[in-house]
Amino acid sequence: MGSAALEFEKPILELERQIEEMRRSSTEKSIDITAELAPLEHRLVELRRAVYRNLTPVQKVQVARNSRRPFTLDYIKLCFTDFIELHGDRAFRDDAAIVGGWARLDGETVMIIGHQRGRDTKENIHRNFGMPHPEGYRKALRLMRSAEKFHVPVLTFIDTPGAWAGLGAEERGQSEAIARNLLVMSELKVPIIGTVIGEGGSGGALALGVVDRVLMFEHSVYSVITVEGCAAILWKDGKSPEMRERAASALRITAPDLLELGVIDEILPEPEGGAHANHAAAAATLKERLLEHLEDLRKLKPEKLVRRRREKYLKMGQYGE
Repeated sequence: MGSAALEFEKPILELERQIEEMRRSSTEKSIDITAELAPLEHRLVELRRAVYRNLTPVQKVQVARNSRRPFTLDYIKLCFTDFIELHGDRAFRDDAAIVGGWARLDGETVMIIGHQRGRDTKENIHRNFGMPHPEGYRKALRLMRSAEKFHVPVLTFIDTPGAWAGLGAEERGQSEAIARNLLVMSELKVPIIGTVIGEGGSGGALALGVVDRVLMFEHSVYSVITVEGCAAILWKDGKSPEMRERAASALRITAPDLLELGVIDEILPEPEGGAHANHAAAAATLKERLLEHLEDLRKLKPEKLVRRRREKYLKMGQYGE
């Protein structure tokens, strides 16, 4: 989706516009309107809280896809220093749908790899709407192996509708590239933390998701298929709002559902009104949690790290009668 206002967000945006207009007018006329603004700002906080506490699963999908949400490169700017982007898979080309490179988190060297979407049409075309080709996953693989070579933790950021399913991607081995990443990540001898920052879709997301700890922002989604794809397959109707809502509920794609199912390890709270309302606050939460999890994982020997990671994924889907 683009930057068009979501239906349920319109009252929030209208109030934001009113406050902004009052601020601009007061600046132009050099009038102090602090007292008049206070109740409106309080109402804005309450409105954001009320709307975002009662989102349906399909509304969470809309929020997760919102182009105003912070993307991987936004979090890199806000949480890390000394980022050096690395390009290309050394075989075919560079894929702009996945970005990665060395960075420092509170002075510690880390390897960052994440999906990257665009905010406007031009950028979305350049980034292929955040849907990687095989060379994107092979670039990610190259960076993971570099991190392992230098004993550096890997931090992944998941935000894609899914891997690109075009003819060229299939010809160059899309499924093999994803499968190879799953295998290598399951055996990587350094700590890996994955964070779902937006829409985590299908194998395209999982190719960066075999990690020691899965963190997920409160209004993100993580699923085996898009809600539209699920509705189209199961009920032959991927367009009607009713079927999309039904699919979103059936897929159990929200953070609380996934925490209950044991698919993720922690829900990261978002600022009032979602991460797109306050990038800096969302980034501060992310940085704090990454530092804590990294400190925890660094205590483990590589063999134990790999064993626990594999056990974690083998346990998923088990149930008792």
